[in-house]
Amino acid sequence: MNPSNKTIVVTGGGDGMGRELTLLLLKKNARVAAIDIRQEALDETVKLAGANKNRLSTHVLNITDKAAVEQLPEQLIALHGSVDGLINNAGIIQPFVKINDLQYDAIDRVMQVNFYGMLYMTKSFLPHLLKRPEAHIVNTSSMGGFLPVPGQTIYGASKAAVKLFTEGLHSELTETNVRVTIVFPGAIGTHIAENSGVGMNAEMQEKAKSSSIKMLPAAKAAELIIAGMEKNAYRVLVGSDSKFMDFIYRLHPKFAAGFIYKQMKSLLPT
Repeated sequence: MNPSNKTIVVTGGGDGMGRELTLLLLKKNARVAAIDIRQEALDETVKLAGANKNRLSTHVLNITDKAAVEQLPEQLIALHGSVDGLINNAGIIQPFVKINDLQYDAIDRVMQVNFYGMLYMTKSFLPHLLKRPEAHIVNTSSMGGFLPVPGQTIYGASKAAVKLFTEGLHSELTETNVRVTIVFPGAIGTHIAENSGVGMNAEMQEKAKSSSIKMLPAAKAAELIIAGMEKNAYRVLVGSDSKFMDFIYRLHPKFAAGFIYKQMKSLLPT
């Protein structure tokens, strides 16, 4: 779907990939409704939008609040006239610990934001998207949604749920006007750890800095995602690491899991 003159809703629009997606869509002449839980982050997105901010609206919303999400479509349609696309980008990671040490409140929070927030947004907007001549839903999973990452097992489980949900949705909407794309980012240079309230101690930060894993800039990730939307792509692998591990995991899942374990084990608390 060409985003020009379309209205696109972007969750997590206050920072990271969500902000870059918002800014890029504005440059492509789209109208954007940016959703985030933090007003100050959205204010910065507005500032960065510059002359394009007249086509941007910002909305402070907790996507895990089902009742509030269900009211959002009518609010945005009243403001923009229509909604043509939804990019479910918002997500958080878990504390970097093994399952045995992960508390249930952290597990619930990750599942609520990453899966149920995406579900509430999709269910709320889908009836309206089905009425449009052309529409698109983009859901962000993760490389961790198809490959086990130790220390992020619940995060991975939530993103695997996003993966299969989105693939099922694509099949269900095959004969409609709504296209569906699933996105698998690898390591992206964002503030997801800080925004998730997940801190690393000094030792873990030093190990992360010395890691061989290279971060893809969020702006480049946004370019790849929007290009996928424009091509009505079924799936988009974002970053060379995601593409490489997708290939290896298909070829030899156990080897791929062991490879990632070796890359990540130094970051795991003992």
